[in-house]
Amino acid sequence: MLSKEQAIKIFTDSGALLEGHFKLTSGRHSNRYMQCAQVLQYPHYTEELACHLAEKFAGEKIDYVVGPAMGGIIVAYEVARQMKVPSMFTERQDGRMSLRRGFKIKAGDRVLVVEDVVTTGGSVMEVMDVVRELGGEVVGVGVLVDRSGGKVDFGVPLQSVLSMDVESWEADSCPLCQAGQGEAIKPGSRQ
Repeated sequence: MLSKEQAIKIFTDSGALLEGHFKLTSGRHSNRYMQCAQVLQYPHYTEELACHLAEKFAGEKIDYVVGPAMGGIIVAYEVARQMKVPSMFTERQDGRMSLRRGFKIKAGDRVLVVEDVVTTGGSVMEVMDVVRELGGEVVGVGVLVDRSGGKVDFGVPLQSVLSMDVESWEADSCPLCQAGQGEAIKPGSRQ
């Protein structure tokens, strides 16, 4: 198992954990930003992080590991590899999360849902809905980074490699803007 300090070092060394002045997808500003794609480009880090999640669910019988496209694909693959079970991913089709490409979940299949970063948990909840609509049972959620600081409740066990409560402010009351620390940048995937 990784300690919090070891996890922070991995995210920092890989360039995934950024410090500065950022504009979040919500429009709010923050002094920290997590870009997990940066850590996932390094197989040795990905393996170490996924191993941590797999160990957290080692006592569960898992049939499949499923993650949402894009951020959850690599995480699902590597966690599934560690658990020696198949991985799948969901993707949006006509604005709705769905399981495509011939992937199938049968009634009673036990599924671990994984994601790279959770803030509000919206994508994970959509994946959980897909699994349940197909008759599968969601036994837990595993994430690399829980940016909610443990505030998101999925109704199943949630395990994260790193949990952090990222402070953010409305743009018009941002202390970084007020201190003249430059314009907030938006490094995320939805620019």
